[in-house]
Amino acid sequence: MSVHTDVALELDDIQRGVLSPRPTPYAATYLAFRIDDRGDGRELMRRASAAVTSAADSASPLGETWVSVAVTCRGLEALGVPRASLDTFAWEFRQGMAARAKALGDVGESSPEHWEAPLGTPDVHVVFTAVAPDPAHLEAAVDRARPAYDRLSGVTAIWRQDCYALPTETEHFGYRDGVSHPAVEGSGIPGSNQLEVPLKAGEFVLGYPDEIGGIQTPQPTRLGRNGSYAVFRKLHQNVGEFRRYLKDNSTGPQDEELIAAKIMGRWRSGAPLALAPQADDPALGADPHRRNTFLYESDDPAGFKTPGGCHIRRANPRDATVAGEVRLHRMIRRGAVYGPPLPNGALEDDGADRGLMFAFIGAHLGRQFEFVQSQWMNDGVFFGANNAKDPVTGSHDGSTDFTIPRRPLRRRLAPLPRFVVTRGGEYCFLPSLTALRWLGGLHD
Repeated sequence: MSVHTDVALELDDIQRGVLSPRPTPYAATYLAFRIDDRGDGRELMRRASAAVTSAADSASPLGETWVSVAVTCRGLEALGVPRASLDTFAWEFRQGMAARAKALGDVGESSPEHWEAPLGTPDVHVVFTAVAPDPAHLEAAVDRARPAYDRLSGVTAIWRQDCYALPTETEHFGYRDGVSHPAVEGSGIPGSNQLEVPLKAGEFVLGYPDEIGGIQTPQPTRLGRNGSYAVFRKLHQNVGEFRRYLKDNSTGPQDEELIAAKIMGRWRSGAPLALAPQADDPALGADPHRRNTFLYESDDPAGFKTPGGCHIRRANPRDATVAGEVRLHRMIRRGAVYGPPLPNGALEDDGADRGLMFAFIGAHLGRQFEFVQSQWMNDGVFFGANNAKDPVTGSHDGSTDFTIPRRPLRRRLAPLPRFVVTRGGEYCFLPSLTALRWLGGLHD
């Protein structure tokens, strides 16, 4: 791995949504568009370059509010980006998420034929995202972006997803969300784990050296540099089934919360098992400076505190001994809740659509998002657990169980059903402000 060095990121050219953690609490909206007329699509890009917020704009009058614009490969084609340029983008991006479904574990009820239209189809070209601390600021952000797409007859709005923070500031399974965020060299934004050395800028922003010294930049440089890749996934959560599983496998309410913590790697308050192995510590869970500052290898290599197969240890093994180099697979993840909460205590789903809009940001779709999804979430070989899958998000079919390391005998829970179902998604490119203007200035 490369050594730590200072790097000067061109923050005024990078979209703020690439580097900034979402506010807490938050409100968010995703808007998808289809480009029917190339000229209007290019005009959309020109207007978008004035609507998006840069990473340097941390003192915006709107506060922790920003708009981001992402473009799919089909969108770049619709804008008239030359094939020679498209061929310099990541091949996973060129294929699109639907074509990668089997590798991602999107099978059965999660397969693309069951996705929510128009997600996964060639019609999704541009995705606007607005994020704010509350609905009033969100509306102001949407109003700011509206002139970019208003009155463009050749650009059609085809999908919208509104998201918001639950009153509990958790996701639908009841866990505190948005806890972990890596430090990126040159971003000026501290990471949530004070024990983690900042990652090279090129892991997340195109055009800069990454952890192995490589520089990935789609061509021409004006298009690729200061951009990033984004993955958007709409994930439906089977909340009633999750609650029933906890209840059916526990001896009582206290044991139920312990199982919930062992499955996630954190108590629902956000307190990690690594720092609070015996009982929940809500004060720790609420402290952003402490709740993510821990490692595994020094005092918990066997997973007696934090099971190796739990969700957070799979998503980021930190310093644990696993196959591969962990820093090459780090991701910026963001989650935003959609849909109404299932009433407390309800063990049967009410038919409402509820879940999480998952967002990944990074410069390496293959070795970051796809690797983590296929190898760490949907397999267990990397830490010696054969075909065991992630207990929360894994593509379960009722054939694999979850094991909790324990002395003198490990505890084995019942086979896991699928708690999270993919409802659709897209692979996108987050252009720099320079690239948005370049796209807007294309000529046939």
